[in-house]
Parts: sequence; C-alpha cells; structure tokens
Amino acid sequence: MSFLSGIDPRDRKILFWCLGAAIFLAVVSGVLIAKSSKDDNTLPSSYLTGKHGARAAYETLLNSGYDIQRWERPLSDLAEQAGPGTVVIFAEPFSREREDMKAVKQILEKGGRVLATGFSGGNLLPGGAPTASPQFSFAACKLEPEGLDPLAGSGTVWMAPIVTWQLGDPYDRVQYSCGGQPAVVEYDYAKGHAVWWASSTPLENASLGRDQDLDLLLNSVGPREGAHVYWDESLHGEIRSTWSYAAGPALTLLELGLLGMGVLVIFSFSRRSGPLRDEPAPARAAPIEFLEALGSLYRSAGASGTAVSVAYERFRRRMQRLCGLQNQQMDAAELAALLRRRFPHVDPALEADLAACHESAWNDTMQPRAALKLIQALYRHEKALKAAAHGAHDQEKSYPEEKAS
Repeated sequence: MSFLSGIDPRDRKILFWCLGAAIFLAVVSGVLIAKSSKDDNTLPSSYLTGKHGARAAYETLLNSGYDIQRWERPLSDLAEQAGPGTVVIFAEPFSREREDMKAVKQILEKGGRVLATGFSGGNLLPGGAPTASPQFSFAACKLEPEGLDPLAGSGTVWMAPIVTWQLGDPYDRVQYSCGGQPAVVEYDYAKGHAVWWASSTPLENASLGRDQDLDLLLNSVGPREGAHVYWDESLHGEIRSTWSYAAGPALTLLELGLLGMGVLVIFSFSRRSGPLRDEPAPARAAPIEFLEALGSLYRSAGASGTAVSVAYERFRRRMQRLCGLQNQQMDAAELAALLRRRFPHVDPALEADLAACHESAWNDTMQPRAALKLIQALYRHEKALKAAAHGAHDQEKSYPEEKAS
C-alpha cells in the first residue's frame, strides 16, 4: 500500500472508514432492491410491467398501428397543439390543479377525445361527477351493458370499480354498470368526447387479456385513422427524462460514492493546522494627517495658484446658487457686482479679494502664505454672505406677521 504512504495517518483512517461505509451501504441497497417487487406499485403507468402497470396496453396500441406517444410535459402545452384527432388517456391521474382541468377542457373544446379513469380522472373532466359508493367491495365485477352506443357493445368486461358516477346531467350516457351503479360513462362536451371508467382495471397488465377488456379500451380510444393518442404520464407524480433510465443500483452507488468523497474532502482539508489570528486592522490616517499630506503635495508641486483656483471656483458656484442663478461664466468684477446688488452691506474688500483671486488663480509662483490668505478671505466672505442671506429670509418670513399686527 505504498500509494497511501504519502497520506497523513489520520486522513488514511478517515478514507478507510468512508470506503467501509460505502461498501456497507452498497450491500444493504442490493439486498433491499432485490427484495422489492414491481407488483407493489398500483400505478397504471405505461412504464410499469407489474400486474397493475399498463405497459402491455401501451405496447398493444402501438403494435396495432395507433399513432401513440407518452406525454410528460405540462398539459397546457398539449392543449395548445390539440385538435380534432387528439386522444388523451388519463389512467388514475394525480391532480386537482385548476390549470390541468382547464387544459383538459380546452382539449375537448377543440374536438379532442379524453379517456379518464378513477376518482381523480372524473374530477379532471369538465362536468365530472365521480362519487363514492358503499356498494362496491373493491372486488372484480362483471359489468352489465346498459347503453345503446357502440361502447356498450364491447362485450364482457371485468372491472374492480372504486367509485361511481353521480347521474343528473341528461347528456351523461351510462354504458356499463356494476350492481346498478354506473361504471362506464361517456358524454359529449363542446366539440369533443369524454369517456370515464370507474377504475383502470381493464387496461392493467393482469386484466387486459381477460374477456373483452381490450375491446373496451379500443372502443374508448376511438377509431385509429387520423387519431394521435397521448398516454399521459405527467400527472403520475413523476416526470421521466433521459436520466430516469439510469435510475437503479448503479445510480444509487454513484450518489453514495460522491457523498463519501465529499465527506472525505471536507475532513481532509477543513481541519485547523494551527491557531487562527485576526488580520491586523489597516492603519487609518487622522483627518489632520490627510490635510497635512495634501498640503505637502501642493507645496512640493508648487501649486499654490491651483489651490486658489479651486477655492475661487467653488466660491463662485456657491454664490451664484445663493443668488438664484445657474452656473454661468463670470469674471471677478461681474461676480462682485452681482453680490453687491444682492447684499448691499457686504464687506467693502469683496471686490479687491475677488480680483486678487482671479489674477492669482493660475499663478504657480505665488507664495503659499499669500494663497492661504486669499483662501481664508474667500471663506470669510462666503460665511458672511450666507449669514446675510439667512437673515433676509427670516425677515421675509416675519414680515406678514408684523403687517397683521
């Protein structure tokens, strides 16, 4: 076992435990699968070969020349493409969704033909009236023909009915009964035709060859010419795909093996090999340090005039906004005149300071102290002008009150 010599002893132990667990689960799965019986499934699916399955009925229709296929997509898709030649078989469907009932109704309205069995199948039909009957004992019953349509002439039919049909609609025609209770009913709906069986016994593998059960299925499906038969599997609680055929012991072992490998990877690489420490928090400069760094940058670049230009431009935009103007190009004299008209009592040095800022905006040879004085002067003017603006606003608000008094 030299190929495992490079693995840590603890990891090697975990690997052996995982392999042992996988082998144990494989043996248990094989034993349980071997003891399972296909006859335990009572679903009349066209995929099942047990006594309750319907694989024989599907292949019989296929070999008899019917254009038949399984339907595993939503019924709404089938309703969109349905036509007068559409025939749909619902063998004990599992659905009470309004969307499925609406789809079946649309199929019948377009002239399609529907065969449904059981209580759920009756509820799926528009105007369906399935109901429980205490007279049925879930035993095989030889049905008695009662109708005058060709469906009632299928011959001797055996069925283990589980529900019956509540009569009341004059369009419902009972074709077979069991103990006086309807077991096979058909009726026309819009342009289509609906057939209902009390159970799916006649089409199951164990009963299809009994007497004329196959004839009942063929007469319920209708003529072969021009018909496109769909055996619905979408309402059997399982949508089959290409991966469905890979299901079985091989897929189970594959899933368990992947799970074991995942557990092995987690235990191999998630253990701590040393103490954990928090990373040191990055040092953050104080605001004054940032200002000092920015000042050093301006000093080293000799950009005193640039600092004055930035301060002057910001002052100009704020003052224009304060006077109710959008951003306009103004020189120092125009801006000073605008502010003087708006605020007559402004500092007398405003014009001189603005002119000095305008002249020094791009003068990179000016001294930093002179640039600082100009920026401070702009700050003082801005503060004074904002205070004057707020004072005038407060006076305008109080003027109506003084006039009323």
